[in-house]
Amino acid sequence: MRKNWVYLLLLIFLTACQGLSSTSVPGITVTIAVDGKELEVNLPANSTVQNALTIAGVVIGPLDQVAPPPTTIVALNDKIKVVRVREEFVEKTEVVPFEQRVIKNESLPEGETRLLQPGSNGERSVTYRIVYEDEVEVSNMEFKSTTLQEAVPEISMVGVQAPFTPVNISGVIAYLDSGNAWLLDASTGNRKPLITSGDLDGRIFTLSQDREWLLFTRKGDGSAEVINTLWVLRINRDDAEPIDLGVKNVIHFADFVPNSPQTVAYSTVEPRDSAPGWQANNNLFYRKFSASGTTGSQIEVMDANSGGIYGWWGVMFYWSPDGNRLAYARPDEVGTVNLKTGEYNAQMSIIPYETRSDWAWVPGIAWSPDGKYFYTSSHNEEGNPSKPESSTVFDLIAKPLEDDSFTVTLRSDYGMFANPVASAKLDSGDFYVAALQAIFPDQSDNSRYRLVVMDQDGSNQKVLLPEEGNPGLSPQTVQWSPDFQQGVMISAIYEGNLWILDVESGTRYQVTGSGLVNRVSWK
Repeated sequence: MRKNWVYLLLLIFLTACQGLSSTSVPGITVTIAVDGKELEVNLPANSTVQNALTIAGVVIGPLDQVAPPPTTIVALNDKIKVVRVREEFVEKTEVVPFEQRVIKNESLPEGETRLLQPGSNGERSVTYRIVYEDEVEVSNMEFKSTTLQEAVPEISMVGVQAPFTPVNISGVIAYLDSGNAWLLDASTGNRKPLITSGDLDGRIFTLSQDREWLLFTRKGDGSAEVINTLWVLRINRDDAEPIDLGVKNVIHFADFVPNSPQTVAYSTVEPRDSAPGWQANNNLFYRKFSASGTTGSQIEVMDANSGGIYGWWGVMFYWSPDGNRLAYARPDEVGTVNLKTGEYNAQMSIIPYETRSDWAWVPGIAWSPDGKYFYTSSHNEEGNPSKPESSTVFDLIAKPLEDDSFTVTLRSDYGMFANPVASAKLDSGDFYVAALQAIFPDQSDNSRYRLVVMDQDGSNQKVLLPEEGNPGLSPQTVQWSPDFQQGVMISAIYEGNLWILDVESGTRYQVTGSGLVNRVSWK
């Protein structure tokens, strides 16, 4: 009897164990759709998608897509989808069509067209990335490209109605319109294109004193390291090609060195991602160039320096009439440069103007024809004695160079962008001073301006532009005629067009009509 009882207990225990095993770990079935087939897989509960793929012997490639993701826990009758993905790279050679540019010229009869430069297509090598999903193309995108040959734009010049009366001028005028350089020679009716690439940025744009060369900057190549590049062009030869001087990042100053043929002086900046886009070096270099296009070594005149308060913006330089001295202007002082030592010789301290922005105010300087003093702007602290740097009062002054103990205030409360310019000497030996006067002096950073001409002592002030009731001028540096054989004339940019004004008679001559002129040089 006892033996039977033992057998009974053993039977009950084994039955219980079998029941526990069958209820705690049930099997499940899932389906895998892959390679055009459906596979059924049996696997334990709490298995993942990856477990199912492994049991089914499905190998996943690096680009293949699995849904749901491999780490997902599967349930009974779940369906797993595998999409086979592959890519291929195809290289092609493609034609780059040339663009067509049209330049308007008021000196040509209306409707007349001249081809300045024939266009030609370019060529590039392009690699495309093609993506297939289960052998069906789903994407075809450009992966990389290499220019094999640059396209040359077709440039045509078309005549437009010229409502402007030609004006005889002394010397030559170069002006910048829509990134293109033009030349007026002896008359505003004698107009020819100098550079039609459309890439001049206007930072530097000046003629040489001998009227042989144009110095200018071109936009950079789009890289973070190159803001622009410095070039010269011989303007009296139709077949001349621009010469790359091998200089980059010139924002504030570049000019021909007086009394040193085919020599350029310039100052550079370092590009920055933050506003204003550069850090000024406040240096000064010379570089010679030849008509054949070769350039000499860079000669350092002034080491890189802090440039005083707000020196990150940059220092401006101005040659004296005889070319033997160089004036400078920076936010906290003006003076002259010792060209032998490269040192600043301060002539006048300035209270820096607090712009509360990413730019700095630097006064313009104009030498007197005899080089004994210069005209500039002074920041007057009396406009806000409790906080002088915030004063909005700027005076037009004359500063003798032989005596730094005093200045002469010619006009009070004139505006920060007066940018005075002295004329050549008149037959009497006297001269004029032109300057811009803010229409709203207490808001001169945003104000429009009047073009004013006065005697050298500030007397006999006369407004040349604008006419009464019309909008004022944008800040700029106007250009005097180099001599007065054709009359006492001055040029200015008004509403985007070049104007020439006869100071004695007050007659105004509009020269261009595009509305896109932004730089002028008259030599």
